Amino acid sequence: MININQKVNIKINKNISTTMATTLKRKLYRRGSSFETTIPMPLLFALDKSKRYNVLFVYDPKTQKWYIEFEER
Repeated sequence: MININQKVNIKINKNISTTMATTLKRKLYRRGSSFETTIPMPLLFALDKSKRYNVLFVYDPKTQKWYIEFEER
């Protein structure tokens, strides 16, 4: 299991403030009783495209932020 040290902060409030110059926006799609979205290619630049990965969505309640982590299968 490889944990890639690349995390993305995602705030889930109406007053989103970013310190980065780049903003990535994706639609949230309804699929049956759940929802899904795509992960933008710029977030995947450090991954080896020949390998398979799991995507982990980790919520930190202290900071109220979501993090995206990639784990090799």
